Amino acid sequence: MKAIVGAALASLLLAGTAMAQAAAPPPFSAGLPLGVTDAQGKYTPMSKNVKVYGAIYSVESCSYDPTRGLIISPNRGAAQNRVPNDAFVSLINHDGSVNTPLWIGPVHNGFSLNEPFGSDVVNGKLYLADSDGGTADGAKRVSVVRSFDLKTGVLVGEVRSDEVAWFNDIAVASDGTIYGSQTGGNGVPERIYKVTPDGKTSVFIDGKPLALPNGVAIDNDGNIVVVNITDDAVLTFDKAGKLLKTEHASMSGNDGLVILKDGTKYVSSVRLGGVSKISPGKASTLIATGIPSPASMCYDPGANQLVIPMNANNGLSFIKLGK
Repeated sequence: MKAIVGAALASLLLAGTAMAQAAAPPPFSAGLPLGVTDAQGKYTPMSKNVKVYGAIYSVESCSYDPTRGLIISPNRGAAQNRVPNDAFVSLINHDGSVNTPLWIGPVHNGFSLNEPFGSDVVNGKLYLADSDGGTADGAKRVSVVRSFDLKTGVLVGEVRSDEVAWFNDIAVASDGTIYGSQTGGNGVPERIYKVTPDGKTSVFIDGKPLALPNGVAIDNDGNIVVVNITDDAVLTFDKAGKLLKTEHASMSGNDGLVILKDGTKYVSSVRLGGVSKISPGKASTLIATGIPSPASMCYDPGANQLVIPMNANNGLSFIKLGK
């Protein structure tokens, strides 16, 4: 009898060990480009004569991956109070077709993407202005900037700013300092925050001339440039927060901001649907109109084009630039 019981216990222990091993999370792996993996585990990428479009869902910003030559599309997915942890990151080709529909997310080995807004790529890292909380159970929403190794997709850092619910847009300096916009309104202060590489958050700009600040970028001299939603101002501040100059876009209601190496600025109006071009020392000109809700755009140097997310329209728009 004892032998039978012992054998049964041994079987249960072995079964429990097998279940524990089966339940262990697999090694981290970022998603592969579109293709097929057969029963033996062999992966065959999709042939280049096939085009697939999509993988865009509530995208607020984009960035450019210079190592792959691809557009990074952070999809917010459903709002946190509807479906938590629904965000994911796609990789998109120059022509708008899909390279990798699910590169990172929605839930990956101990971390999740919740509702990323602004993004930036600096020194081999992808930075996403994400947040925790804001769920249907009433949990407080708190800003968390998550950074990922651009080569592997592995999460390499999280910076939590408890005093900020979320950053609308971010720009990251070469030393890792993050500048994030709190658009504000309805009693929430209009601010640009500064987050140092060691994780300390402070107010960089508070109030006027900010007027619902949205897009943030860093120019070629290391200055911080901000565009407002309420007016057409394009504001350049030095690292101490001193206003150096004010330029004007062709429209108000602005969101996206791209600064090229020659100093040319492109600004998208999320409210009015136009894209302004501001060449150094010249007045703004309007280069595109009628774009639905153009958000925080990026520059794709591989195709010399602006890539513009269209928020709830679940798509990207493209503007080819001249020489």
